[in-house]
Amino acid sequence: MQDEFRIELTADEKLNVLEELERRPSADSPTPCSESDPPDGGHVAWTTAFGSFLIQFCGYGYLNSFGVYQDFYTRIYLTNHSPSTISWVGALSSFLIASGTLISGRLYDRGWFYHLIIAGSALQSLSLFALSFAKPGQLYMGVLSGFAMGLTYGPSIAVISQHFSKRRTLVMSLVASGSPLGGIIHPIMLNHLFDGAADFARAVRISAGFISALLLIACLSMRTRALLTQTISYSAVVRKCSRDVPFILVTAGILLAQIGFFFPLYYLQLDSIKHGINVHFSFYSFVILNAASVIGRCTAGIIAPYTGLLNLTIVSTAACGVVIISMIALSNISSVVVIGIAYGYFSGVYIALWVPMVGMLTPDLSELGARVGIFFIFISFSALLGGPISGALLSSHYRWLIPLLFSGIIYFVGSLVLVVTRLIIYRQR
Repeated sequence: MQDEFRIELTADEKLNVLEELERRPSADSPTPCSESDPPDGGHVAWTTAFGSFLIQFCGYGYLNSFGVYQDFYTRIYLTNHSPSTISWVGALSSFLIASGTLISGRLYDRGWFYHLIIAGSALQSLSLFALSFAKPGQLYMGVLSGFAMGLTYGPSIAVISQHFSKRRTLVMSLVASGSPLGGIIHPIMLNHLFDGAADFARAVRISAGFISALLLIACLSMRTRALLTQTISYSAVVRKCSRDVPFILVTAGILLAQIGFFFPLYYLQLDSIKHGINVHFSFYSFVILNAASVIGRCTAGIIAPYTGLLNLTIVSTAACGVVIISMIALSNISSVVVIGIAYGYFSGVYIALWVPMVGMLTPDLSELGARVGIFFIFISFSALLGGPISGALLSSHYRWLIPLLFSGIIYFVGSLVLVVTRLIIYRQR
C-alpha cells in the first residue's frame, strides 16, 4: 500500500529540495532578512536609533564644543601659541573622525558593528580622561579621541538602514541631531567648569565621566539585524565609485563647502568677545548656534521628501555662505543671535543629508558602509584645511574680513558643484 504513494524524485529534483531545506533557518536561529525588507520601526529599531543618537551626541557633539577649547586655549592655557596653531588641535580631531570612517565602514560591512562601537566608546572615554592630565603650554587634546569617534560615527549612522526604509532619511536626520544637541550641552558644561587654568583637569574629568556614562547606554541600546548580504571587496567598491560621476561630484562639493564650515564653529565665541560683547553672553553663542542646528537637522528629514535631497542640500549650502559673509556685520548681541540661529539652522540641514545622499547614490546597500567610508576620507581633509587656513588668515591681529570672505566664497563654490551634479542626474534620468 505504501508503494502506491511513493514518489520517485530525479537527481536534480532531490538536489533542489536539499538546497531549499538548507536555505530555511532553524527554529533556534535568528531569522535572516535582506536589506530590502527592514521593519521600518519597532522596539529594537527605535532603541537602536536612540543609541545612535547618543553616539552622535558624544562624538561630533563633543567636537562641536571645540570652540570653547579654542577660546580657553587662546586666552588662558596656550597663550604662547597662535590661534591658527591651536586650531590644528580641533582640525586633527575632525580629520581622524572622518578618516577613521574609512576603516569602520569596511569593518561594518563585514559584520564588526559591535566590536567597533564597544572599542571606539572605550577608547574615547580613555582618551578624554587622559586629556585631563595636560598641563598649561602643552598643545594637546587627545588625538586618540578623534580616532575613537571615527570608529563609532559611520557604523552608528549606517545601522539605521537595517531598521528603516521609508522613514530612513527622517530617522537619520533625527539621529544626526544628537551632534548639535551635544554642541549645546557640552559648551554650557565646559564654560561653567573652565573658571581658570587650575580647574582644567577637574572640568575635563567631569565631562569625560558624563560622556562615558552615555556611551555605555548607547552600547547597550543598539542592535543589528541578521542580514544575508554579500561582502564586496573595497577595491571593487572603489572602482565603482571612480566611475560614478554624481558620487564624485557630491563628494567634491561637500569637501569644498566643509572647508568653510569650521570658521563659525571655531571662532564665533572668540569673535564675539573680541568685538566687546559680554563674555558671559559670548559663552552661549555656540549654544544658540547648535540649538538652531538641532532644529535644522530634525526638519531636514521632513522637508527633503518634498524638495529632494540634493535640491535641499544646494539651498542650505549656499545659505551658509551668505550667513558667513554676513558675519562682517557682527557687532552686538542681536547680530550674534541672528548669525548663530541662521548658520546653525542651515548648516544643520545640509550636514543631516550627507549619509542619506550617499545612500541615495548607492545602488547596492551592502556597499553603504564602504561608500560612507570613501566619502568621509575625502571630507576629512576639509578639517585639516578649514580651521588652520581660517586661523592663518585671521592671524594674531584678528583681521576678520579676509577669513570670512574666504569661508563664504568657498561655500558658494561647493554649492555650484552640487548644482552641476543635479543637472547631470536630471539628464541621466
